[in-house]
Order: sequence, then structure tokens, then C-alpha cells
Amino acid sequence: MSDAGAFFYDRPQVFETYLERRQQATSANDTLELPIIRALLPGLTGADILDVGCGDAAIASELLDAGAAHYTGFDSSERMIALAQKHLSDHLPMTLYQDFIESWPFETEAHDLVLSRLAFHYVETLSPIFARIYQSLKPGGHFVFSVEHPVITSHQQSFKNKGSSAGWAVERYFETGKRDIPWLGGEVVKYHRTVEDHFQALQETGFSILSLRESRPDPQRFTDRKLYEKRARYPLFLFFKAQKPDV
Repeated sequence: MSDAGAFFYDRPQVFETYLERRQQATSANDTLELPIIRALLPGLTGADILDVGCGDAAIASELLDAGAAHYTGFDSSERMIALAQKHLSDHLPMTLYQDFIESWPFETEAHDLVLSRLAFHYVETLSPIFARIYQSLKPGGHFVFSVEHPVITSHQQSFKNKGSSAGWAVERYFETGKRDIPWLGGEVVKYHRTVEDHFQALQETGFSILSLRESRPDPQRFTDRKLYEKRARYPLFLFFKAQKPDV
């Protein structure tokens, strides 16, 4: 039986496997996702930042060291928040909460930057969340996020047949919605959307879309040529940078 994201990551064996993967020097999060997030971030001096689905909040110290005035992070996983508190024990000002994206009480015009890394594919309905994020940003504020690429969240024949990624087949791409995905030794619920779905949800909310990026690998970040070639075969992550108009 598949678990929702919060309950999935709170399973002890899943969480241990997650930690093992994140600590690897070849982690896709560090070699592909984080560099592009960094490139998309606006100026941080004096910024009030909200991190939606912050996970272990490992990026928070970097943001604060770069001049952010305050960091708030929340995640639905109890284990993730405990790990985040450990990471941020020496960094102030910051606050951390355990809560779900769907129930988080977004304040009005409170943040200069809303950041979210690899969290929205666990959320069933995206447009209402984007609307609340829009409301929570100050005029001129930025919204930067990453998600698993729709090539990945679309139905993959390898998952169905327990094959390898070499045999991935993009199928049912335009049939959006719930997917039960084998992952980290368990099965988790994710929600598939097209690239167009993300774009339109931002546009219809009122955001100006400043950048769309995919996880094209930088060969300078790879010492293993075979791994680089594997990462260059298909995109793992999709990124957007959007802005609330400064009116």
C-alpha cells in the first residue's frame, strides 16, 4: 500500500535509505538540483524566506549566510523536521514547523522569497497552493521551486515491470494525477503533471514567469563519466522562477 509523502518519509527504513543516498557525493540533489536552485535565487540581503516542504533544511544556513534576514521552514515529516533542527542549531534567526503544505497558514505579504525543493509532486492540487503562495509574497517577491520532471512522474514502464532506468518509457503523459511509485524501498504517492500544467498554474495565479530550467548536467560536476552520460539521457528535475508583480 502506498504512503503519502509525510508518512512515507517517517517510515524508519525509508528514512535511513534516504539519508544514505543524500550523503553520497554523487547525489542527484547535489549535482543536478541544488546548483540550478542557487542560480535561480534572487538577491538575499535582508530577505524573509519561507521554505515550503523544507525537508532537512540543509540549504537554510547557506541562505542565512548569504544575508537573508529570516528563514522559516516547514515540512510534514516529523523525522525531516528533527533533522532540520539539528542542521540549524547554530543558525538564527530561523523558525521550523511541522505542518502540511495544504494546511499551512500562509500569511499575507510576509515574504520576499518562497522556496520549495522537490515537494509539490506530493501535493494533489497545485493551483490553490500557488494562489496562497502568491498572497504570501510581498509585491515584487519571488517564487523559486523544483519538482521531479514530468518525464519522471509520468508512467514509467520500468516501475511497472521492475526494470531498470535504461528501459524507461514515457507513457500516459497527458493522463495527469495520482501515481503509486516504488521508491527508497517502499511505495509512495506522487502526482504527475505536465510541464504545461505547472506553467499555466503559475500564469493563471498572476505570477510573471522569469525562468524555466531543466536539470541539464554540468560535466564539471562529475568525475564519473558514465554517471554524467546517464544523467544526460533524461531530465530528472524541472525548475521555475516566478515573481509577484511589484505594483
